[in-house]
Amino acid sequence: MIAADLGRMLIVFCMLFVRSKQTVWVVYPLLVAETLLAAFFEPARSSVIPNIVERENVILANTLSSTTWSLNLMIGATLGGAVAALLGRDAVFILNALSFLASALLILRMRFDEPHAEGARPLHVSDLVDFSPILDGIRYVRSQVRLRSTIFVKAGNLIIGPGWVLFTVMGQSEFAVRWHGLDPARGAFLGMSVLLGARGVGALLGPLLTAHWAGQRIRRLEIAIFGGFVVAAAGYMLLGVAGHLWQASLCVMLAHFGSAIVWVFSTTLLQLQSEDKFRGRVFSADLGLCMFTIAAGAYLAGHFVDAGYTARHVASFAGMLMLVPAALWGLAIRGRERPFE
Repeated sequence: MIAADLGRMLIVFCMLFVRSKQTVWVVYPLLVAETLLAAFFEPARSSVIPNIVERENVILANTLSSTTWSLNLMIGATLGGAVAALLGRDAVFILNALSFLASALLILRMRFDEPHAEGARPLHVSDLVDFSPILDGIRYVRSQVRLRSTIFVKAGNLIIGPGWVLFTVMGQSEFAVRWHGLDPARGAFLGMSVLLGARGVGALLGPLLTAHWAGQRIRRLEIAIFGGFVVAAAGYMLLGVAGHLWQASLCVMLAHFGSAIVWVFSTTLLQLQSEDKFRGRVFSADLGLCMFTIAAGAYLAGHFVDAGYTARHVASFAGMLMLVPAALWGLAIRGRERPFE
């Protein structure tokens, strides 16, 4: 996690070298590299939470993790838009890079045990091309009925990828902030940042308000995920008909209220249902599937906007698509036994 943070810090600093339209292509390999490092960081972070807290506090820990992420998104998006509008984009890149350094320093101070690593032999270079642990992980997931469906839940969060595209486009074309004397480009920055801030508020409130009800009860976590899919679908369908920035912000809050429930509660289910030995591989697969649908969703949303479809229509369609994973998840949990924990 520390190495991933330091690597991402350097990558974001490198974005400062993009100074013209001719050099904008540099952003793409940098984003690929940043995402690759996130693929190391996020599964590791999710995997160690059960090693840090007791089993009965896993849902609380995940809710707190989601809360800090949502607060960072809400505050960061709002301040990021203001900083970009007032100080320019370089200041945003510098602050973003320093945030990764701060994360690495915080992780450096942590101490926790990893039972599966006790007595393990040192890592060798040959291990980097040894795929037998991956095959063991696949066999483990296939042997666990609940795990087989839960590992696909985040991949069904189909609004995340389109959201990154739509907030940018709608912030510029539909909901730009128009103050007297404010440059249109800076108004677009602020409109986008308000929508991103609304997403952070929704993501903050979703798990925070429902975690106590769900607790550690597997059945309630499963039902809450189904409700989260439906709420997320409704939010994006309503976003397609929102007429004002404040209405759009409420729709985004509603959608990501549900989306955050799906994300946090599926994480909790995976932590409760997987063994420590395999947890890292489970979360690597979980994130890999999720990142695939995020990337595909962002690409398709951009493609349809470029093809002439309005951002509103794309938002509504993305919302309707969320009903598909909702239905599949409902079918997956319908006939399951109802454990108390």
